Amino acid sequence: MPLKLSLKPSERFVINGAVMQNGDRRTILLLQNKASVLREKDIFQPEQIDSPAKHIYFPIQMMYLQPEDAAAFYDQFVLRMSEFMNVIRSADILKECVAISRDVMAADYYKALTRCRKLLTYEEERLANVGDGVPEGGAEE
Repeated sequence: MPLKLSLKPSERFVINGAVMQNGDRRTILLLQNKASVLREKDIFQPEQIDSPAKHIYFPIQMMYLQPEDAAAFYDQFVLRMSEFMNVIRSADILKECVAISRDVMAADYYKALTRCRKLLTYEEERLANVGDGVPEGGAEE
């Protein structure tokens, strides 16, 4: 089944490690076979890694974009995921961490990245509440 990629004008994306940029009009690409594809908005650069969830996302991203080097990033992923899971108390987020780990072990990196977005959102919400007096297990969960 082809992957339909709708691109905004000048939007950048990566296909199998090649950085590409759309022209000045909206475009639709159909990828007819399996390829590693990420939009610029879903890619973190090393200098952007400034939180625990991003430290989990980044090695998965690298395993996805450079599967031939996955072993080099796997230990980093395991270390960061272990650290994260040791401080999280939300049962739902812990379940998500386990699912991400399973996806990584199965080399389903895109699925792991998709799930990892939940960790990023969770972290952003918690950081936004710092100083608000809302505990981690507060009413919004």
